[in-house]
Amino acid sequence: MDVQKVTLKKAASSRERARSRLPWSPYVKYRHMYLLVIPGFLFFTVFKIVPMWGLLLAFKDYSPIDGFAASPWVGLKHFNEMFADEHFYIMLRNTLLINVFGLVFFFPLPILLAVMLNEVRHEVFKRINQSLIYMPHFLSWVVIASLTFFMLSVDVGLINKVIRAVGLEPYSFLNDSKLFWGMVTVQSIWKDAGWGTIIFLAAIAGVNPERYEAAVVDGASRFKQIWHVTLPAIRPTIVILLILRLGHITDVNFEQVLLMMNPLVRNVGDVFDTYVYNNGILRGMYSVGVTVGFFKGLVGLALVMASNYIVKKLGHEGIY
Repeated sequence: MDVQKVTLKKAASSRERARSRLPWSPYVKYRHMYLLVIPGFLFFTVFKIVPMWGLLLAFKDYSPIDGFAASPWVGLKHFNEMFADEHFYIMLRNTLLINVFGLVFFFPLPILLAVMLNEVRHEVFKRINQSLIYMPHFLSWVVIASLTFFMLSVDVGLINKVIRAVGLEPYSFLNDSKLFWGMVTVQSIWKDAGWGTIIFLAAIAGVNPERYEAAVVDGASRFKQIWHVTLPAIRPTIVILLILRLGHITDVNFEQVLLMMNPLVRNVGDVFDTYVYNNGILRGMYSVGVTVGFFKGLVGLALVMASNYIVKKLGHEGIY
């Protein structure tokens, strides 16, 4: 009987090894994990990959009446017209400078807030503060634009009411083109800086506590622990998010800019997204809108590849 049992076990193990060598065996073994991937895969396929077929409109003089197939090919005509247009360089300047303001003033703030929250030892106080700084993220840009109007407008603005109360002339903040870039940057900081701390707090939570204990033994103060332990530990996360942020250097929050823009600040507020909306959608110039989107995608791809190359040359891990 013992010999028979050993023989049966060997036969079963040999069958198991044979099944494991089949090409579909890893998919069967990890089928539950692949099922979890399916929703994300479908999302990117339907909303990211399939629409890329529409990029061909940049090389066609598209007309809804003729349809996609019957619209004539025009080669690089729309690109040549876009680069020859003086307004293109105004939009490029506005888009890049708004994003540069975001990189300089907005990007470091979630890191700073995450480090500060991590240093809070009173758990209840910490959770309350986290909830408070997360809340603005769930407000729509319509609400935020309305709050800005009630704070800064000449007629009903709270700040101008205070200015009048002290005997000074009210100031038209919303119509000053010099303040527009700073204003949209402050709005973005107030809305999303707290929400951005989630990723950095998760990265900080993964730091080995023994590293802090070793720093304490060496006599490091709290500031030195942050500088020599916390920040180096989350540096890979910072680098990856910075690379991804550079990939969106030509993207500006469309709703925010559209709601804050008026004729007096159009020269500093008109960006690629508003141009696509005004010309590609309202005026029916679909090929022009796709051309601008194509250009934005190429710039983002080039910046991601260049920044990833530089980061890897500096000894850090990139996104690929």
